[in-house]
Amino acid sequence: MSNNKIQPTHLGRPAVVYVRQSTASQVEHNRESTDRQYKLKDRAISLGWPEQQVKIIDEDLAQSGAESSGRTGFTTMISEVALGRVGLILSLEVSRVARNNSDWYRLLDLCSFTNTLIGDGDGLYHPGLFNDRLLLGMKGTMAEAELHVIRARLEGGIRNKAARGELRRGLPVGFVWGEQDGLILMHPDQAVTGAIATIFKKFPQLGSVRRVWLWFRSNDLLFPLQSNMSSEIKWVAASYHAIHSVLTNPTYAGVYTFGKTKQVSFVDNNGQVKKRVKRLPQSQWAVFIHDHHQGYIDWETYEMIQERISKNTKPVSHKESGAVREGTALLQGLATCGQCGRRLRVYYQGRNSSPGYYCAANKVMENRGKHCMRVGGVAIDAAVADAFLEAVNPAATEAALLAEKNIAADHDSAFEQWRLQVERFRYEAEKAERRFRAVEPENRLVVRTLETGWETALRKLQDAEHDLERRKRNRPKMLNREQKALLCNLGDDIKKIWHAPTTTPRDRKELLQTLLQEVNITVDRAENKAHLIIRWKTDAIFELDVTMPNRKSPTNRTKQDTLDLVRRLAVHYPDAVIAGVLNRQGRQTAQGHKFTANRVGNLRRHWNIPKFEGKSSDDGELVTIQKAASILGIAPSTLHRWLADGFIAGEQITPGAPWRIRMTDELKSKFMEAPPEGYVTMKEAKSILGVTRQTVLNRIKSGKLSAVHVRQGKQMGLYIKVADRQLKLY
Repeated sequence: MSNNKIQPTHLGRPAVVYVRQSTASQVEHNRESTDRQYKLKDRAISLGWPEQQVKIIDEDLAQSGAESSGRTGFTTMISEVALGRVGLILSLEVSRVARNNSDWYRLLDLCSFTNTLIGDGDGLYHPGLFNDRLLLGMKGTMAEAELHVIRARLEGGIRNKAARGELRRGLPVGFVWGEQDGLILMHPDQAVTGAIATIFKKFPQLGSVRRVWLWFRSNDLLFPLQSNMSSEIKWVAASYHAIHSVLTNPTYAGVYTFGKTKQVSFVDNNGQVKKRVKRLPQSQWAVFIHDHHQGYIDWETYEMIQERISKNTKPVSHKESGAVREGTALLQGLATCGQCGRRLRVYYQGRNSSPGYYCAANKVMENRGKHCMRVGGVAIDAAVADAFLEAVNPAATEAALLAEKNIAADHDSAFEQWRLQVERFRYEAEKAERRFRAVEPENRLVVRTLETGWETALRKLQDAEHDLERRKRNRPKMLNREQKALLCNLGDDIKKIWHAPTTTPRDRKELLQTLLQEVNITVDRAENKAHLIIRWKTDAIFELDVTMPNRKSPTNRTKQDTLDLVRRLAVHYPDAVIAGVLNRQGRQTAQGHKFTANRVGNLRRHWNIPKFEGKSSDDGELVTIQKAASILGIAPSTLHRWLADGFIAGEQITPGAPWRIRMTDELKSKFMEAPPEGYVTMKEAKSILGVTRQTVLNRIKSGKLSAVHVRQGKQMGLYIKVADRQLKLY
């Protein structure tokens, strides 16, 4: 190895030996490679660097060289090179430093600017020289290509094995791998399989993931937890995530899947390249094998569960209803507004909590919209329930059987067209193959064109075959004789179930949502009617008019003296304080309820009474007892006592209203830190004047005596000024 590139400027700076292994397994088992990298220190010494000037950077052991993020050692080395503190970088090979050209060429640029040498097992290179930089660039490209080839081989093998359903990965709890390739068996522990089966059994009954989870918690049932690193089962308290994972994992339906996610790169707000996992839709899964193993449920049941879970999300405008909830409003999630088409919300009012529906369109544009409608739901629910029960009578049952035949016939006729379409794509693929094989291999331009056309035809054929298989699985199932006989008796049975005392409103909602898709409500206040458009899930439409009950009552009005009192109090107090005053005086609203801050506010707005603004007057600010005590530096109890004794004056608008004190400079002057000259204590004033304490307080209240309050120290208390003239007067 030539050493003529090493100059005194290089020897005056430290030499860096960069050590890296990609994985922890390589660090543990590939000791030979690690030792070779550490021995590069001896090479640096042989090139002329003192031992104390050779630094080893091995912080990136068990770190991949595919990118610089996470490699603190590489980042430190880059910083040192940029500052001109490195004379030589030694590594076993280029791939140890970086396996991507962005990091490698950035290092080359910095080494070129700072006159830093790079060395590997083949020699020394100066990135500032054209030939050396060209060779280093080729080595970096080969290192990146090597990583790409390794990854392609590994991923190809993984995908090929996954396509056969033999790739072993972590299985969800309830399954174990068998001895044969791709053999998946149910867990041998019956307690584990019983817990999983219970989840799938309870979901159709309860209707939502959350209710299944709450049922597990309420019954103190434990959930089996299994780690991918160990086969040991741990029994823990069930979590919502665990229940949801079981119900949404296709493995429990006997399906083998692979490629449900993919890793995507993005740039965050700090300009750093980050990676995250993105879930793919089912149509884009790389591997999807039906009936791969025995499942807890079949695929049709799994799809029904997913459809039910998707409907249980919070409903938005113009979308299907959410999960069935508690409450007597039967059309919760089904009722829509006849004016704007938005989903109606539910409210309950009155002593019996009667249900009703309203449109929240006023919240669409910064609360500046208008209420489309608000209507009681008792009569509407009854009318829809009658229409539902009428639809399942024996005559309607016969119509349903006839519709079943028509649907099956339509599907069969369409299925025949889909089958013919697959045959057409197969013919196109075979035709493209014959054209490809007929061309001479030397005519490469034509060969590539025909090969591309053949691959395109094969992809179309594969997609058509998958689509035909999916439609075949989704073919409507025909009813057998027992099911048809049961369906004929369905009408009378449902009526009995509907009116049974054990049937809850939640059960009735479940029944309604099996057939109803939407109930559009339009209210005509002039005619006192509601027009309903019932849309069934069979796309049939039924309209009816419902007469709304006339519940108009004589207009109630708050008493005039109460209104006058609210008008006076609103100048000085907020709504909450006014409500307290009115309740202490035993006053009630027009409907006989106690006052609250909200009711006082509604009363003010209805009668255009201004709101309390808290402004102070020119004679001093009116404040509460607590605020006055804070300003004067005394306890509120002391202020209450001086207010009762007459030492200070207070204001009360009406009996029951809180006392308020006008905070003036004169009042503040009566409270001080030390007694002024000529003032004596209450005890001394009683002795000097020869009167009782109450008499002294009465004279202070009438202004015949002057008093101050000392609020600190041992002299704290009331002091009265008793002059000679006052002694003669009394």
